[in-house]
Amino acid sequence: MEVFNIANKKTDLLINNQIKAKEVLVIGPNGEQVGVKSLSDALTLAGYANLDLVLMNPNGNPPVCKIMDYNKFKYEKNKKEKEALKRQKANMSETKEFRLSSVIDVGDFETKINQVTKYLKKGDKIKVTIRFKGRQMAHTELGEEVMNRFAERLSDISEISTKPNLDGRTMTMLLTPKK
Repeated sequence: MEVFNIANKKTDLLINNQIKAKEVLVIGPNGEQVGVKSLSDALTLAGYANLDLVLMNPNGNPPVCKIMDYNKFKYEKNKKEKEALKRQKANMSETKEFRLSSVIDVGDFETKINQVTKYLKKGDKIKVTIRFKGRQMAHTELGEEVMNRFAERLSDISEISTKPNLDGRTMTMLLTPKK
């Protein structure tokens, strides 16, 4: 039986002639325990079944090998990893931060609305901040008014999860996409 796969990554398992142990505990293709065999006997068994002998636990005493189709095993393992990564990405929506000004112009306001709309449709959370400079601190109500207007314009696709609140010189608000 020819083998074209060579374990080149640290995560790859040793197969067939790459195994250097003298005796191994062999597990059959259906999960049944065949017993402790010499490496040559185990390779012969795998050859008869037209499958690979894969070293599953090199630290065992004796090392544990399983008779299986290695390429199919690797394919299914990669498939599971990709599925897990997809689920992880779906659960982890990003938080994008947008800075506004308490004296923002109409054109800039519209541009920010368009940018935020794209991210909300993708499912990201939006953190809106306004940083007050100098004498703007005397009129924080203007900043709150801008934030409320911003949230109102996006009310069809988002909801306010954290109302505008002032923390030092920065006012923040959190918007989340509607389900």
